[in-house]
Amino acid sequence: MKTQYYTATSLDGYIATEDDSLEWLFSLGELGESSYPAFIAEVGALVMGSSTYEWMRQNADAVIAEAGSAWPYTQPTWVFSSRTLPVIAEADLHFVRGDVRPVYDEIRATLGDKNLWVVGGGELADQFYDAALLDELIVQVGSVTLGRGKPLFPRRLSSNALRLTSVQQMGTGMVELRYEVNKAAGKGAGE
Repeated sequence: MKTQYYTATSLDGYIATEDDSLEWLFSLGELGESSYPAFIAEVGALVMGSSTYEWMRQNADAVIAEAGSAWPYTQPTWVFSSRTLPVIAEADLHFVRGDVRPVYDEIRATLGDKNLWVVGGGELADQFYDAALLDELIVQVGSVTLGRGKPLFPRRLSSNALRLTSVQQMGTGMVELRYEVNKAAGKGAGE
C-alpha cells in the first residue's frame, strides 16, 4: 500500500491556472493512452482538497463526457475542506477537516492492499508530505507553460527528498516522472 500524489503539471510547475482551470491539460493527450488506467486499478481510496472537489462539481459536463458520469470514481473519497460543500449524489464521499494524520488512519483501514491517491491539490499533498505519509509522486509534465497558477508542490524540498525511479514519454505532449519520497529527508518538518 502506497500513498501517491498522481497529477499533471505544466512545464513551469503549475497544476491549474489561478482560477483553477485545467483546460490547458485536455489538449495534451488521451487519458486512455496514459498510465491512468493501470494506476486507478490499484487505487482503493482518494483524498482531495475542496478546490479539486469544486472543480469536479463545476465541470460535471466535461467529467460526464470523459467518464460517463458526474463522479468518475467507484472508490471512497475523503474531501478536506473547512467549509460545507454540496454533495454529488452517486459519490461515496467523506467530508473532513483538520490534520491529515487521524483521517489517514481511518482511510488506511479501508484500503486493504490498494493505494491511496492524493488527487489534489499541491497544498494537500504538502500536508501528507509533512506528516511523513507520502510515498510516491507521479507527475505528468505537459508541454505548456502557464506563467502562474496553482503550484505542483508549494514548498521547497531538499535535493535528497525525492528519488527519480522512472521516466516515460507519453506521446509528443507529455512525459511522466515517478519519484519515491525519502521520508527521512524531511522528517515531516516542512523544509
